[in-house]
Amino acid sequence: MSSVDDHDHEEAADPITDEIHDNSWSANLEKPEYADDPERAVRDACVAIDHTAPGNHVNLVTHATLGHPEDFLYDALSEEYEGLEWEYVEQCGCGGHVTRVHVE
Repeated sequence: MSSVDDHDHEEAADPITDEIHDNSWSANLEKPEYADDPERAVRDACVAIDHTAPGNHVNLVTHATLGHPEDFLYDALSEEYEGLEWEYVEQCGCGGHVTRVHVE
């Protein structure tokens, strides 16, 4: 599991989720508070991954202004998790991006 929850955060925020998802689901990381905060998007992406039960996937839907997830997300995921697999799915009509993360 990630140690991302062990970090101190300057601002309190509602968690992306507080339950373990024993199904495949989507984490909405394209709300306005993510628009100019890639660190927050990465932090909450890790929370979403940590709250996805093995054998399922989570779709990380990131804000359009952050750009393609390979520019801010993929390296962070590689550093945080060993052997994690993900795939870029598509760019949404609204401009956001979908990355599917497989949790084993």
